Amino acid sequence: MNVALFVPCYIDQFYPDVAVATLECLERLGVSVEYPAGQTCCGQPMSNTGCTEETAPVARRWIKMFADYDAVVCPSGSCTSMVRHHYEDYFDDDDPVFRKVKERTFEFCEFLVDQLGVRQVQTRFPHRVSVHASCHGLRELRLGPSSETMVQREDKLGTLLRSLEDIELVSPSRTDECCGFGGTFAVAERETSVAMGNDRVRDHLAAGSEAIVAGDMSCLMHMEGLIRRQKLPIRVMHIAQVLAGRAL
Repeated sequence: MNVALFVPCYIDQFYPDVAVATLECLERLGVSVEYPAGQTCCGQPMSNTGCTEETAPVARRWIKMFADYDAVVCPSGSCTSMVRHHYEDYFDDDDPVFRKVKERTFEFCEFLVDQLGVRQVQTRFPHRVSVHASCHGLRELRLGPSSETMVQREDKLGTLLRSLEDIELVSPSRTDECCGFGGTFAVAERETSVAMGNDRVRDHLAAGSEAIVAGDMSCLMHMEGLIRRQKLPIRVMHIAQVLAGRAL
């Protein structure tokens, strides 16, 4: 497949190693990857704040940028969900280019498990880790089971992590609770966002985790800020970094 790597804004600016780790993982699996240099934000921040007119040209440019690829892979559930579930407002229902790109845009773990059939990753990670199930990935992309439904779904992040050598997975008591980031929610409702984030971090700490692992660096960024300010004995890592064998 001719695969394009889409790197979200905050990863590009603050966590570039997540993008590099994603690329490394894909290439180790024999995937031919390109990085379209003209790519921009998917428009999610403007869309979340109701700026529909400002989002429309960004969405249209994004679809045009990735139109010629067999698949688009993104190390972010929220940005992937933006394309798959929230771009309809900016395109005609019968737009064939939009439909093609929408259906071929995948979150990183989703692509590995569902498209490549990966069930085993040859990497050693000798640490005790816990998974933060990010809301967009869980409830819009359905990357795992959620407590409010009775539907059985494969836990895609868990499948990949459990295959690693010497890893120990532990679980927080509330497995799919929001961390409180929510993009602009963290700015507009700061106190609530901080309280939710602290609850999440404390739950992972109580489980004995050394590192919180997730598929969305935005959630991890929020919790990392709380961890650093309070000097708590826990780290955060994107799952691509874990699968690529980065040190804790």
